Amino acid sequence: MSLRSSIARLIGKSSRWVLTNFTNGGSSLPGKLAQTIDPNILSDLAKNYQVVIITGTNGKTLTTALTVQALKEKFNHIVTNPTGSNMAQGIVSTFLAAPAIPKGEQGIAVLEVDEGSLKHVVKHLNPIAFLHTNVFRDQMDRYGEIYSIYELMTNAAKEVPTATVIANGDSPLFNSTELPNPRQYFGFNHETDHDVEPHYNTDGVLCPHCHHILKYHSLTYANLGKYYCGHCDFKRPELTYQVTEVEELALTHSSFRIDGHHFEIPVAGLYNVYNALAAYSVASFFDVEPAKIRESFMKAERVFGRQEMINIEGKKVLLNLVKNPVGLNQVLALIGLDQNPFTLISILNNNYADGTDVSWIWDGHYEQIVDFPIEKVVTSGMKADEMTKRLTVAGIQPELINQVENNEQIIEAIKAAPTEYVHILATYTAMLDLREAFIQKGYIQSNKGA
Repeated sequence: MSLRSSIARLIGKSSRWVLTNFTNGGSSLPGKLAQTIDPNILSDLAKNYQVVIITGTNGKTLTTALTVQALKEKFNHIVTNPTGSNMAQGIVSTFLAAPAIPKGEQGIAVLEVDEGSLKHVVKHLNPIAFLHTNVFRDQMDRYGEIYSIYELMTNAAKEVPTATVIANGDSPLFNSTELPNPRQYFGFNHETDHDVEPHYNTDGVLCPHCHHILKYHSLTYANLGKYYCGHCDFKRPELTYQVTEVEELALTHSSFRIDGHHFEIPVAGLYNVYNALAAYSVASFFDVEPAKIRESFMKAERVFGRQEMINIEGKKVLLNLVKNPVGLNQVLALIGLDQNPFTLISILNNNYADGTDVSWIWDGHYEQIVDFPIEKVVTSGMKADEMTKRLTVAGIQPELINQVENNEQIIEAIKAAPTEYVHILATYTAMLDLREAFIQKGYIQSNKGA
């Protein structure tokens, strides 16, 4: 370790101690300070770890959490970034916060990495594996089209050709490019009695060889499924890991079979079955037995902002992050399972971390919510006017909508809600700000020190 690296590590750890003990924490500042002193500090911090990089548009945070839980069944020294601080500075901070590994031993680092940050960290981390969850249209002002996102992911993989790429085989994009890496695929393998076509405005459903629209023997959601081209030989690759049956999709949990083994997770939604399948794939890559993975899933906890359940003075509040059309549609399908009358709160921000272009809400299938048992709607956020307009166009009666200005008013609206159940849909910075308000009120605990 060089003198510069030693100083960077000392400053980073010291700043983290100060932040942890005298503020509400701060997940990326120590990393920023350490990187400023030594731009190569990450290489030194990660040298005793086998690194797995989890990246893609949706599902990174829960997939990471489930993967870590599964690997803990077999391995002792595991590092991860549980707060979703998934850019370079946050990843450095994650290693700075990790306990020292005993001499002669090796740890595993399971890292959620933002697609835009891959090029900045991959050369330092030298991963043993990449996990590619999916690619959907997301923050177009920042990433561009889905093909630009995928290029970021493949370029990173090519930097480490010995790393195994474990990819969602149900996504046509992940089978569209040759890579020098070993590859494994996961997906759903449940046959239907007739072929289907994707929704008319679905991205990523053109054959990469002949550019005809793909067909599907089975379609889970968006562009994911058992696809094939009717004009050439392009089709879904053979799956290494597969969901063979979805047994139950309830509002509070999901049960299913992977490779014939029964699993259950304490979160709802078909998209979370994919996340569990992805985590199973990584754990299997490390030779964790299915029975141990099943045990780990049963012990898993909900991650913050993803179906997070909060009690606010007797109101049962479910907080969900939404950030793009595909994720939004899956969350809407999820809350559509609720047969209880509920209040809907939708908070729309357009900070950089949310995506400054909020036109994506017009691609969301809000029209379906007119059939939900909604008794009150509250809108808020930097783009509350746009959110109110979108819900009105979807068919929500204007007299049902109450537009409020800040988190204090949101909390008051929750307490005054005419229903016991409240579903909150919030973009990223809106979710973080609202959680901080909940922390200040004592409704949830801080992630201080995480």
